[in-house]
Amino acid sequence: MSPRFSDFERFADELARLRGRMRALYADTRAQSGLAEMELTVLTAVVNAATPPTVAQIGRSLGHPRQVVQRAANRLAALDLIDFADNPDHKRASLIIATDAGRALKAADHDRAQAVTTDILARIDGEMFADAADRLQEIRQGIETYLRARDR
Repeated sequence: MSPRFSDFERFADELARLRGRMRALYADTRAQSGLAEMELTVLTAVVNAATPPTVAQIGRSLGHPRQVVQRAANRLAALDLIDFADNPDHKRASLIIATDAGRALKAADHDRAQAVTTDILARIDGEMFADAADRLQEIRQGIETYLRARDR
């Protein structure tokens, strides 16, 4: 096995482990929101979007199937945390807009998460996160380029 291949495997393993630790790190804040992880993820995507997204746009952005995002969005709508609005660009793909209650729930969740983040940054140098984010972005963009070329 070439060293590059084993480095790739080690990288993939570390990412999987890190994802698990990140989920554990914010599990209490997520639980306090009363939402399932995917519901909170979709609400976050809606609240943070520059323009109202569609279910399909959220799914593509996060790498989740449209059906999974749709189920979470339907639950958020049932809880009056989001509304669906007509999309002038597409008859069947509604736009998703956060309600005042949805924005308030997300703001409270964000405040709880910020407290955890502050504690972590007191223990781990913030520059490490900046460097890692830059490198991960480069890797992600390289993988996206590969996938686009492969899928042509």
